Amino acid sequence: MNTVSVGNIKIGTGHPLVLLAGPCVLEGLERSLKIGRGIKAITQRLGIPYVFKASFDKANRSSFNGFRGPGIEDGLKMLQTIKDELQVPIVSDIHNENQIEAAAKVLDIIQIPAFLCRQTDLLYAAAKSGKTVNVKKGQFMSPKDMENVIHKLEEGGNKNILLTERGASFGYNNLVVDMRSFPIMRSFGYPVVFDATHSVQLPGGAGTSSAGNREYVEYLTRAAVGAGVDALFMEVHDNPEEALCDGPNMVYLDKLEDLLKDALAINEIVNKHK
Repeated sequence: MNTVSVGNIKIGTGHPLVLLAGPCVLEGLERSLKIGRGIKAITQRLGIPYVFKASFDKANRSSFNGFRGPGIEDGLKMLQTIKDELQVPIVSDIHNENQIEAAAKVLDIIQIPAFLCRQTDLLYAAAKSGKTVNVKKGQFMSPKDMENVIHKLEEGGNKNILLTERGASFGYNNLVVDMRSFPIMRSFGYPVVFDATHSVQLPGGAGTSSAGNREYVEYLTRAAVGAGVDALFMEVHDNPEEALCDGPNMVYLDKLEDLLKDALAINEIVNKHK
């Protein structure tokens, strides 16, 4: 398996379980920093490499009036400040090719949203940036389909690739996680991430916004780590009820440490058999 480097962090077989986490979207600098500081303190205690996650723009809201974030210019300034203060790598999502040049100056990982994972030009341009590219598997795709995504990125000369599972559509307003997807996607030679919070999302389940079942995050996380994932992706908030986006599936900051302790214990057992 290719080992993916993100700053000083190594992701892949033989390396520690990595956490990509933060609020769904930037909710102002101070609130975002508060959450980032809290997560960093937890990961430092547990010895987990940490990448801060937050979106500067969420272009795929259920409603036209849904909160999208500060936008690319102000959002990237905030992410740079967070990166400088926390001294951790940054991951955020882009939605079109025009955002890549500016984003690549700040981000350590460029993330491709699930709905855009088949967009050839977007994938190719992201690969050409030279940054690590994390692609979320579309809710409408099989894990085997992600091999074509890898080939598109490799055509751009990039082998710093992460693939993320975030659930597959199961009827209307529901997602399920097929645990077979983890070994299938890992067989392509790149590390695999589990998006534990979007996998319990109920897309459009609240009419003009998504609902979610955060009570299942811990169970799916344990199962995914048991299946051998290389990293976890979680949206975390100090008070999800106040979150401006995806609150129903976000993890409470004060519940995160116990969840990660369970994940580490399972990961230790799995590593003995890899």
